[in-house]
Amino acid sequence: MNKFIDVQNAEMVFSTRKGRFHALREINLSVAKGEFITLIGHSGCGKSTLLNLIAGLTLPTAGVLLCDNREIAAPGPERGVVFQNHSLLPWLTCFENVHLAVERVFGASESKARQAERTEAALALVGMDHALAKRPHEISGGMKQRVGIARALAMEPKVLLMDEPFGALDALTRAHLQDELLKIVARTHSTVVMVTHDVDEAVLLSDRIVMMTNGPAATIGEILRVDIPRPRNRVELAEDARYVHCRKEVLDFLYTRHGHVERAA
Repeated sequence: MNKFIDVQNAEMVFSTRKGRFHALREINLSVAKGEFITLIGHSGCGKSTLLNLIAGLTLPTAGVLLCDNREIAAPGPERGVVFQNHSLLPWLTCFENVHLAVERVFGASESKARQAERTEAALALVGMDHALAKRPHEISGGMKQRVGIARALAMEPKVLLMDEPFGALDALTRAHLQDELLKIVARTHSTVVMVTHDVDEAVLLSDRIVMMTNGPAATIGEILRVDIPRPRNRVELAEDARYVHCRKEVLDFLYTRHGHVERAA
């Protein structure tokens, strides 16, 4: 495999008021260029922590992480991040929210006209070119997430990192945005690492599903390859034996082999 993202024996220990909390141990993961990876597991298994390590928002206690053969030591424009909360600035329009990121990345090398073109193109890519002048309070939750995705894509990142971007949306909006994401990734050939709790979402979107063991000291339990050709159609997949098999494998890992036991506070 051509290792575009390479996580080598990463550990993450947090210092808390109650002492040291060992969140992740012995994480080894390689992601190829253009691959779509999902991270799945029970709450508290360190999915978001691992995503934050790849984003450079957190530095590992031990181990090393590489992106395109360069060590990840801080956030960078080559790694765009989409959070569950869209994080749009409420006083700016959709255009201005995306343009802010474009200006930060390309301000020194491109004209204002080119930056505006890049901003509009990113919003068009997610179907939000009709709402350039609207502010966040004037659009729906699903539309806000579209703008958040556009902002990340506008930076032309080598890697798109997504932390449950559709988790707060209703089922129909979530399904629509999943389908849109499939189309966007097909067009942009982006490398994607995405955190999800949703088994169906993981199987629909992924090339490989990384299944995490329960925390504390969580690690990668199994990695499942999703051998389903693209483009994928959710209606057709419902009765596809490969889809059913992958779904069963993930459910078996989560609820049989690594069932989560709630601990009393």
